[in-house]
Amino acid sequence: MPATLIDGKALASQIKAEIAQEVNQLTSEGYRAPHLAAILVGHDGGSETYVRNKVLACEACGFDSTLIRYEDDVTEAELLQRIHQLNQDDSIDGFIVQLPLPRHINEQRVIEAVDPRKDVDGFHPINVGRMAIGLPAFISATPLGILTLLRRYNIATKGKKCVVMGRSNIVGKPMVQLMLQKEGADSTVTCVHSRTQNIAEECRSADILIAALGQPGFVTADMVKPGAVVIDVGTTRVPDASRKNGYRLSGDVDFEAVSEVASAITPVPGGVGPMTICMLMQNTLAAAKKEIYKD
Repeated sequence: MPATLIDGKALASQIKAEIAQEVNQLTSEGYRAPHLAAILVGHDGGSETYVRNKVLACEACGFDSTLIRYEDDVTEAELLQRIHQLNQDDSIDGFIVQLPLPRHINEQRVIEAVDPRKDVDGFHPINVGRMAIGLPAFISATPLGILTLLRRYNIATKGKKCVVMGRSNIVGKPMVQLMLQKEGADSTVTCVHSRTQNIAEECRSADILIAALGQPGFVTADMVKPGAVVIDVGTTRVPDASRKNGYRLSGDVDFEAVSEVASAITPVPGGVGPMTICMLMQNTLAAAKKEIYKD
């Protein structure tokens, strides 16, 4: 029996409609609309697309949005100065600095310059630390989107074996923490990565397999336990001459083969990706309402 398709695109549309309804209620009561700003450095194609989609999502949710552009020769000092200005601007509820940044800029220094109360990407060490010990925090959008997919699709996580593939600061590590949290997914969690021995065997033990390696088609059907839930975070551009733009997006999972083994699976595109932007909107609404950091 083919796996149930976990449709992130449809769910993201539903959640954005819910957010828009709440924003409409807030503005009708005399409050201003939430305001999200984004800093984009250079002209990376993936970043351009992602930021454009964020602007569209703001429109769908009834948010105000501001896009701040810099050429890729911007100095680190200039970027840090703009971040300081945004930290002080009471009209901005949250902002993001689109990654990656040019090599001459220290990304970690930039991340740590963002006020944690406006860090709607959830990358600041204070938010990461608060999340890790179960305190209210802005949670990185992709892991939060995955947890929301599991919850909204009523996929049981409590006591289940979860294997997270990948250990990045943006997805893998926070995903492990969220799946482990007693007030989160309450799962038993293993993290596998490039140095893991017997990686296929580890993956086959998973009731929930979350692939975030960035290696197209890495997860094959023989690596998946029959009936497992498979979440594919990968979005790698693979050359495809048949496409107008010359490429297609490929996930980390061999979708056709694995969907015959899994009980539920996310597609690429249309799975985790739309939820990532949707969760950024949710974090921005929470920032505007001062839900995480009480004044």
